[in-house]
Amino acid sequence: MPQLKDLKIKIFADGADLKTMIEQDKGGIVKGFTTNPTLMKKNGINDYETFAKEVLKNIKDKPISFEVFSDEFNEMERQAKKISSWGSNITVKIPITNTKSESSIPLIKKLSGEGLSLNITAILTLDQVRAVKEALNPKVYSIVSVFAGRIADTGRDPTPYMTEAAKILKPLQNSDLLWASSRELLNIFQAEQAGCQIITITSDILKKLSQINKDLGELSLDTVEMFYKDACDAGFKI
Repeated sequence: MPQLKDLKIKIFADGADLKTMIEQDKGGIVKGFTTNPTLMKKNGINDYETFAKEVLKNIKDKPISFEVFSDEFNEMERQAKKISSWGSNITVKIPITNTKSESSIPLIKKLSGEGLSLNITAILTLDQVRAVKEALNPKVYSIVSVFAGRIADTGRDPTPYMTEAAKILKPLQNSDLLWASSRELLNIFQAEQAGCQIITITSDILKKLSQINKDLGELSLDTVEMFYKDACDAGFKI
């Protein structure tokens, strides 16, 4: 099993807690950041622009994705251009459809054609990947986020999907394929093998990085010690 330092894939942190993001920025492992409205809501953020600008004030040299949140394409366009204006390290997240299942491809083509760096998000099918590939401006940097974790949530193995997505996007030299919605540490190695350039992982998964290649006998003992300690702390008796 390869060491983390041997992997080419870039680890992006997925979250919306400013303090944690600043710590991750200084840690040396995280190469970029992604957020979304759900993560912001979870962290109690109610002023989108203030939060985003505070993040950008503290993280200046790594890419950060901020997402539009309108369901109307005209308003998505306005939001995308405004968000993009906040910093040179921003990629604007555009969902592949709106809630009415209307395709965002025309908007993606327009914004990418105008030079905006985009992160196309919520992709789950290879047909969506193919459509995005045709819409993106090959001269402008972009990220194509395929939600491998959500594919896995349906009982499907996401690796073949991601491998095929990598093949589809290969002609786009300025685009990165992102393995999104990771569920476990193993996904980092799966994403690397599938040909992804980026993987997003949560803080909980980041904390497990020290377990890479850990001796399984030691891990077994750690598990037994945990069970014993918790039983003692609970004062169990039979």
